[in-house]
Amino acid sequence: MIIYKIFNNNAVVIKDENGVEKVVMGCGLAFKKKNGDELDESKIDKIFVLSDPLINNRFQELVASIPIDYVELGEEIIEYAASILEVDLNDTIYLSLIDHLYSAVKRFQEGIGIKNAILWDIKKFYKKEFDIGLKALEMIEKRFCLRLPEDEAGFIAIHLVEAVTRKGAQDIHQVAEIISEITSIVSYHFHIFFNEDSLYYFRFITHLKFFAQRLLEGKTYLDDEQDDLLLIIKKKYVNAYECAEKICEFLKKKYNYNVSNDEKLYLTLHIERVVYKTVL
Repeated sequence: MIIYKIFNNNAVVIKDENGVEKVVMGCGLAFKKKNGDELDESKIDKIFVLSDPLINNRFQELVASIPIDYVELGEEIIEYAASILEVDLNDTIYLSLIDHLYSAVKRFQEGIGIKNAILWDIKKFYKKEFDIGLKALEMIEKRFCLRLPEDEAGFIAIHLVEAVTRKGAQDIHQVAEIISEITSIVSYHFHIFFNEDSLYYFRFITHLKFFAQRLLEGKTYLDDEQDDLLLIIKKKYVNAYECAEKICEFLKKKYNYNVSNDEKLYLTLHIERVVYKTVL
């Protein structure tokens, strides 16, 4: 292997026989080396092969700009997540997650905290990804001797969800269409216009985004323990529940999708919150 580009003592770029650039990492593998030198293959710990040239170029920029510890940690978390989720993650996860890890640690060290506005939804609808996020916090603590807040587990879970769904242009269009249809029903039912800059609207749209993805994938969230709570919510938030019922009828008619009681419960809560600005 011939060194094509050196980032630091522990990371370089090589080109294979087909001219494909690969990021190679290992402790001290580029020490006292220069471009064009032969690489000591015994020092190689990891070779990153990202299929998309654009992603590969951006990954190289990322590796060159942050400490290697974050790249190694990101790879460790990604491998763990892939084994738990039993899926192949989109290569973009190497950019989004590693960059997020670096930013999250730096913010924490500077005393800057960011609340995760949709942590509630993530815990409920993406429990497996959130549990991986919690495991990632342990990995971060072990490596950097600091404990990030639970909000960060939620942010990590979001990156995993997006890397697994791997939505194409058509799917993204369908998600946007479903969100538009649902928000139109709510707006018409209550005769209101949304404040699109509000936190409540942001939470509502994010919930609908995940909801639409599940609809397109034919997945329904089920939790039998929530039925009693739905009865309480139905009586307490009458107007929001009636609106949720309209949405369910529409989705059944157009998409042949049966909204579960549990999904109806959370849809009702989000409608109540976005319409009446209630902290639930």
